[in-house]
Amino acid sequence: QVQLVESGGGLVQAGGSLRLSCAASGSIVSINVMSWYRQAPGNQRELVAAASSGGTTNYADSVKGRFTISRDNTKKTVYLQMNRLKSEDTAVYYCNAGLSTQYRYLEVWGQGTLVTVSS
Repeated sequence: QVQLVESGGGLVQAGGSLRLSCAASGSIVSINVMSWYRQAPGNQRELVAAASSGGTTNYADSVKGRFTISRDNTKKTVYLQMNRLKSEDTAVYYCNAGLSTQYRYLEVWGQGTLVTVSS
């Protein structure tokens, strides 16, 4: 069974920082793209940042210069360092990965972790 487990969410004041982690586990052969999405109440889920296995990254315009995505491929883990947080960053953050098992390619989601930024 393949799963993604997120951690690191919580309550922080505006201007503060948080670091999210997402670890993949199970019978994984390889992981392609690992991404972070978020969904605020009443809004659609949106891409925050993505990192390919080769190190290419991309970010939503709203977080460029404040958030940094990184990966530790040996640990099958992706991180999201969030700095200068704003109230509008409040959302449930989800980890997503495109990965291969021995038998098939899967897109897997984590359970989500809540980030609340108080103004």
